[in-house]
This record gives sequence, C-alpha cells and structure tokens, in this order.
Amino acid sequence: MRTSAGLTQEAVAKKLGTNKSNICRLERGRGNPSWSTLNKYAAACGFRVKLEAVEDNRPSA
Repeated sequence: MRTSAGLTQEAVAKKLGTNKSNICRLERGRGNPSWSTLNKYAAACGFRVKLEAVEDNRPSA
C-alpha cells in the first residue's frame, strides 16, 4: 500500500506523528495494531480500509 502510493516509511511516520520503526513493525506484521491504527495508516497512504463479510461457499471438511 505504502509503496504503491510512492511513500517512504519515513514519510508515513511523519504523517502519523510516529517513528519509522513503528511503521516497519506494522508492515512486517509484528504486533497487533488497532482498527484505528490501520485506518490511519491506510489514510496516510491514500487508501481506506474496507471490511467485508462474504458467504463461504467452500465445501465443509
């Protein structure tokens, strides 16, 4: 998301008022970010978060 927006980790960190290390941790999947943090990160990159529930048509095991 960030790279497709042409942003560096430093630029996103500055927009969010945090450190580059926090952006790195978020992008590597280390930690458990809040819904709010995910929304802020997406917005800083020019995206929005969408949660969608869809029917599971897979056969049961």
